[in-house]
Amino acid sequence: MMNDADVSRQIQQMARFIRQEAEEKANEISVSAEEEFNIEKLQILEAEKKRIRQEFERKTKQVDIRRKIEYSMQLNASRIKVLQAQDDIVNSMKESASKQLLRVSNNKKEYKKLLKDLIVQSLIRLKEPAVLLRCREVDRKIVESVLEDASRLYAEKTKVHAPVVTIDTTVYLPPPPKSSDSHDPFCSGGVVMASKDGKIVFENTLDARLDVAFGKKLPEIRKQLLGKLGA
Repeated sequence: MMNDADVSRQIQQMARFIRQEAEEKANEISVSAEEEFNIEKLQILEAEKKRIRQEFERKTKQVDIRRKIEYSMQLNASRIKVLQAQDDIVNSMKESASKQLLRVSNNKKEYKKLLKDLIVQSLIRLKEPAVLLRCREVDRKIVESVLEDASRLYAEKTKVHAPVVTIDTTVYLPPPPKSSDSHDPFCSGGVVMASKDGKIVFENTLDARLDVAFGKKLPEIRKQLLGKLGA
């Protein structure tokens, strides 16, 4: 039979065992909690790093896209400036050529021969037995003076009868410009001829010929200008 001292010792041993077990359990819980905390902290850090990387990549892409857009806009603006400069030069060249055309009719002898050649050329293009001729009012007398010759030359070249050519005395081509800064319609010279029924029209004015010549030469002119502007 145990005495009070033995009972007291056993109780103390049990208490120490329970305390030790509780401390060990508490330590395990503490270690486990710390491990979980570290794992969770690491996960949060990794997630935050990933979010920051993704945000950085997104912003980098935005900056790259914006830079490309700005570059494209600058490139387009430069191209537009080059094209505008080309257009300005081309228009200036055409305007200069147009002013020189106005001087052609000043040389009466040469202009008379030119009108005859233009009439013959127009008749060959139309190949009609009866045609209507329209000219500037200031050129009417010159046209009348060369018309018979022109018809004869046409007949000789084409081996057909000379056509009946009627000069339109009701509607004339626009006159020469009244001044260098005039914006009214004008004609530098030449003729417009049409079939009797008006279905076929051949515009053989100096201005129309300039437009055709300029149109054919324009690609070559632009190519040369592009080389000069790019140099």
